[in-house]
Amino acid sequence: MTIDRLRRILTPVIVVAALVGVYLVVRGEGPEAARSFARAEAVPLLAASLAANVAGLVLAVHAWRVLLPGDHPIRGLYAAKVYFLGQLSKYVPGRVWGVLTHVAHGRAVGVPGSQMTSAYVLSLALTLLTGAAVSLAAAPAALPGHWLWLCLPALLFLASTLRPALVTRPVAAAARLARRPVATPPDGAVRRAVLLAVASWTASGLHLWFLVLALGAEPWGGLGAAVGGFALATVVSSLALIVPDGWGVRELTITAALATVLPAGPAAAAAIASRLVCVVAELGSSGVVLGWSRLRPAPTAGPAPVPTAEPPPTGTGIPPDTGTDTAPAPPHGDPHAPHRLTPLGEARVHP
Repeated sequence: MTIDRLRRILTPVIVVAALVGVYLVVRGEGPEAARSFARAEAVPLLAASLAANVAGLVLAVHAWRVLLPGDHPIRGLYAAKVYFLGQLSKYVPGRVWGVLTHVAHGRAVGVPGSQMTSAYVLSLALTLLTGAAVSLAAAPAALPGHWLWLCLPALLFLASTLRPALVTRPVAAAARLARRPVATPPDGAVRRAVLLAVASWTASGLHLWFLVLALGAEPWGGLGAAVGGFALATVVSSLALIVPDGWGVRELTITAALATVLPAGPAAAAAIASRLVCVVAELGSSGVVLGWSRLRPAPTAGPAPVPTAEPPPTGTGIPPDTGTDTAPAPPHGDPHAPHRLTPLGEARVHP
């Protein structure tokens, strides 16, 4: 049996099993929890939940953007457009559409595919690293009195932030083995990307905290469980490669994390509500960005400056440079004759 056929068989089995598990947890107290979201007092919390998730997405755009070296047109609205198009690709079967989307839009404005691929791969690695670090916030509620040993991974994360080579070198080595070399950005850019990614995880996790508050959980006790639990669930579901967008896996992980501060039924209801909030935030933000980008012209890469020659001294008999290339073409078959460069260069870089 081939791997593809095995994946096609296992994917629906795992998704259905996970969703059945969520249903069994939520069927008891879930309806009452759903009614809690319909109360008038919960409307501001639901609005804050949606706003927090959108803020997390905006910070994620900046965290990816700083990994693109050099001065180029991918910034502001166009950077958001490329990022959100890559995000939407996760709803399409297959795991390559995100990077292909980034490469295509980067090349459209003159950014080499190698740079777009490098930024995509490093952003993915840093997202998983920072998500795992933020997930430690759920430890005090999940492991009361037994979480101090988690200080070691926290120190390792701090060391990797101070010395980005601890992260970028293994990623670059793995990319070389996959024959997809990665250009490592400066340490300062990596540190900014890490800090922005941590801020993105925190803002995104706050959306789950507002949902927990709407269900009546104790405010400060549920903060760490919500922020850390959401980060942990997203990382775990991202690693479940055969499950599209982590359906079911993420909900079960969030339910387990929130079960430390809520009964099982309301915890599962919060996990389902979190999925709905995230989908609305992603699709709504993508729609706004793509609609706005249609009203503004796409950026263009600036033309390369044309060198101008100094005029020769008078009386030398050398005609002045007219600004056009009038040099004769080299003889055909002469290996020592100089050759011309096309406007696109001599080679194309493929990701």
